[in-house]
Amino acid sequence: MIRSLLLLLTLSVAALAEEPPAAVPLWPHGAPGSEARVAEPERYEGANIVNVHNPSITPYLPTTGATGVAVIIAPGGGHSKLCVGHEGFALAEWMRDHGIAAFVLKYRLAREPGSTYTIQDHAMADTRRALRTVRSRAQEWGIRPDRIGIMGFSAGGELAAFAAMQSDPGKPGDPDPIECASSRPDFQALIYPGTSNLFTVEKGMPPVFIACGYNDRPDISQGMASLYLKYKEAGVKAELHIFSNVGHGFGYRPGTTTAAGDWPFRFREWLVDSGLLK
Repeated sequence: MIRSLLLLLTLSVAALAEEPPAAVPLWPHGAPGSEARVAEPERYEGANIVNVHNPSITPYLPTTGATGVAVIIAPGGGHSKLCVGHEGFALAEWMRDHGIAAFVLKYRLAREPGSTYTIQDHAMADTRRALRTVRSRAQEWGIRPDRIGIMGFSAGGELAAFAAMQSDPGKPGDPDPIECASSRPDFQALIYPGTSNLFTVEKGMPPVFIACGYNDRPDISQGMASLYLKYKEAGVKAELHIFSNVGHGFGYRPGTTTAAGDWPFRFREWLVDSGLLK
């Protein structure tokens, strides 16, 4: 009897889980190179999303206590899926509830079986378009256009780093008003990103918050320490957290009781300390 009641309670709590808001397509008629597949539906595989051909952002906007800060969240998944559970929607809810507008990015997957996409030509186009879209609609969404950042996990962390490495101020006079907006993030948050050997750092890049686990693979657990030193040498403000008791993929899970699980609080404190959030 007790076991049955616990099961019913668990199911009831699950049923009350918040449904994601409606997604906003990044291109009204389909992304360049994917127009023919714009109507093809995404698929859920457990808590992950696959078959993304119409890239989008899902907005989580604060209803009270809005700070004007916004962050685009790029989930990980090895470019073969999007881990929107612990690296997407739950975190976006946390951000929203702490006054930060959050946008979960669904980008095209370069390593999904049978994919014809590439990271640099398609996933990065989606990432930069997301930054432009949020900036172009900043007034509508109650966001400061100079407080828009990018956060990525694992494969999504690669996209966040690349977005900070290479951006443009927009294309004045473009018939698409979104393309007139800058793709430069005002800050970046790299949460256990891969391929750190491909990251370059130059003076003037956006400030960076980095978090990873001591038990992660060397290109991350050691690579993030090396990356921090590159930022230090270039004079770019950086903060690094290496949590001693976790490996890859800790993400964010509500109800956590670990230091690594509480990293979003450290991120928000960093925003305050950096003058990006008051």
